[in-house]
Amino acid sequence: MASHRRPKPASRTRVTVLTATAAAAVALTSQAAQAAPAKQSVKTVKAQVNKLYDEAEQATEKYDGAQAKQQTLQKQVSQLQDEVAREQSDLNNLQDELGSLASAQYRSGGIDESIQLLLSSNPDDYLAQASTLDQLSSQQADELKQIAEKQRTLDQQKAEAASKLQELDQTRTELGTKKKEIQAKLQAAQKLLNSLTAAERASIALQQAAASRSSSSRVSLGNDTAATQRAAAALAAAKTKLGDPYVYGASGPSSFDCSGLTSWAYAQAGVSIPRTAESQANAGTHLTASQLKPGDLVIFYSDYHHVGIYAGNGMVLHAPRTGENVKYEAMSDMPFMFGVRI
Repeated sequence: MASHRRPKPASRTRVTVLTATAAAAVALTSQAAQAAPAKQSVKTVKAQVNKLYDEAEQATEKYDGAQAKQQTLQKQVSQLQDEVAREQSDLNNLQDELGSLASAQYRSGGIDESIQLLLSSNPDDYLAQASTLDQLSSQQADELKQIAEKQRTLDQQKAEAASKLQELDQTRTELGTKKKEIQAKLQAAQKLLNSLTAAERASIALQQAAASRSSSSRVSLGNDTAATQRAAAALAAAKTKLGDPYVYGASGPSSFDCSGLTSWAYAQAGVSIPRTAESQANAGTHLTASQLKPGDLVIFYSDYHHVGIYAGNGMVLHAPRTGENVKYEAMSDMPFMFGVRI
């Protein structure tokens, strides 16, 4: 038979504990909600990502400069090492000739004291001793002078090569530092993008793809002509790369950063220009916006870290930044500094 006894009322102590526990749970939930960062809007994330990409491009230009310097130094070091080897060979031959002369003297009745002296010391010391030179034959004196000159040249070239090697090592270190800086910026940008939902990321990608297609197929470039044949050829070459991806440090043939595209395009026209945007800014005659002709270089931002090729009708053909492809874009979208005619 079921019990009909009324349940025993909870003690005051138990009620107090339960009430306190519930209150604490509510408080913790409220604190957790306040501590959790609010989800950023897609617009805010895009703005932050674009800023990081812009900073990465600035670092990329420094990276390109260090890379170009490294290549130049490597060539200089190689040339100096070749010169050192040639000078050392010439010096060895001259010393052998002087040794042969001493051997001939020995066979004919003994080595001249001056020759013995020359073979056992630094040639420079003896050139300063007129009394010794007086005892030498004309041939001996001439050979000794050649040896001394060769030795001085060799020492200078060795010192220069050592200095260049040290500079090359420093440049390699700088290159590594800039590469890490770029990668950190790109990783930070990717982290921000990953904070969005899959649908939001897909939407951004579709917008970028649509913008690239639109800029490549519907842009009006007008009927203006290039100022020079090489500028026309450079622009024509750049047009063949529409749609190719931006990759930091790349200069073609299938991916580019901004100055990599412009230097590649002018190389196809048979013209060598510097590798970085900052250097390209001073590679020719400066132009105002109204003076621009198709094929001229266009420099953007106050630190000259971005460059493109003027395509006509206020449009620039350029490699924008990570995540985008080579495309046309209105010059008004970026802070224009000046044009450059190569």
